[in-house]
Amino acid sequence: MRRRITTGLEKLLSQGSEAVEGRPIALLTNHTGVDRNMRHIVDLLASDDRFDLVALLAPEHGIRGEVQAGEKVSSYVDPRTGIPVYSLYGESYEPEDQLLRDIDAIVVDLQDVGVRYATYTSTLLRVMTKASLFDVDVIILDRPNPLSPKGIQGPLLQKEYTSFVGFHNVPVLHGMTLGEAACLLAHELGLREPIVIKMEGWERNLWYDDTDLVWVQPSPNLPTMDSLLLYPGTCLIEGTNISEGRGTTRPFEYIGAPWIDPYALLETLKIFEFPGVLFRATYFTPMFSKHSGRSCGGVQVHILDRYALRQVELGAYLLRAFYLQDEGKFEWIQNSEGKFFVDLLIGSDKLRKAVTSNTNSEFLDLVTVWREDALSFIDRFREVQLYQ
Repeated sequence: MRRRITTGLEKLLSQGSEAVEGRPIALLTNHTGVDRNMRHIVDLLASDDRFDLVALLAPEHGIRGEVQAGEKVSSYVDPRTGIPVYSLYGESYEPEDQLLRDIDAIVVDLQDVGVRYATYTSTLLRVMTKASLFDVDVIILDRPNPLSPKGIQGPLLQKEYTSFVGFHNVPVLHGMTLGEAACLLAHELGLREPIVIKMEGWERNLWYDDTDLVWVQPSPNLPTMDSLLLYPGTCLIEGTNISEGRGTTRPFEYIGAPWIDPYALLETLKIFEFPGVLFRATYFTPMFSKHSGRSCGGVQVHILDRYALRQVELGAYLLRAFYLQDEGKFEWIQNSEGKFFVDLLIGSDKLRKAVTSNTNSEFLDLVTVWREDALSFIDRFREVQLYQ
């Protein structure tokens, strides 16, 4: 029997809120902002006389979720409602000053995934920072963290590696809902305290598919729970010239490159222990993104046990295994500023250096440090915990 969950959106609609009703508001949302009947929040608020919806704010992937990862989102007028849409993932990553002068509050309804790389929390931080300067309330309509049963995993972010894929000094899997993350950011960065409209019925031990909520993929390359479960680990592959499966029907499950012998890769993977997963030698051809149109050898990662899986460590082991296949062809990707993308993802340069070390010992020592980092975050997490 699936647990019935009442989301923050559904509580707002059924119970109302003085923080929202009768005030000019902007709405930061996307395609995941739906109720249990799949009605979109933009349509719901725009047609409800209680709410004065004057602007929409679009994160990465856009209001309707049709924009691919990393592609700029345009500003435009929403054709269904006639409400202007301001991009927060284009020329600017924060709301315009004039808009903030014209509104009293920003309502946020996004299905986050609880992973530091995912950019929705970075967008939220930019919004909270700017809203604090204009005394504008930020109101979070909370939703489940779909990976909550996995707890906290991975290293803390070192400050010098802060970026849009690393919003704050939290572990890769931070365990928080978007509402809890907002509270943490306000508390630790001195921002205006957010108003969180909490869920009812949700507990931390629930997987998303333990609830009665229907899965709406939060980004184009997270279509299933399996892709989401692997994302905290195999997303690290993005920092290399190895395909992480974008452009296939199994993003973050297929990992490979044109020069990889999948059977030799399987032999290398036997060096490491991978609880909860099984590897299958495979070939795949991405239709876009890295190695588009080229046959890639590699593996598909099959999940056997969600609870045993340690995603971030899995991603690190995969990097090491691919590096050992052909050091001459393996490459780290750098951004326009010359920074290694994997460093920005993981939050330091230590993983990159460990992957290319002469022995496995330095690499294995790093994983031990990551577990210590995760444990050290628990007290900070408990200060903002809203659910048991």
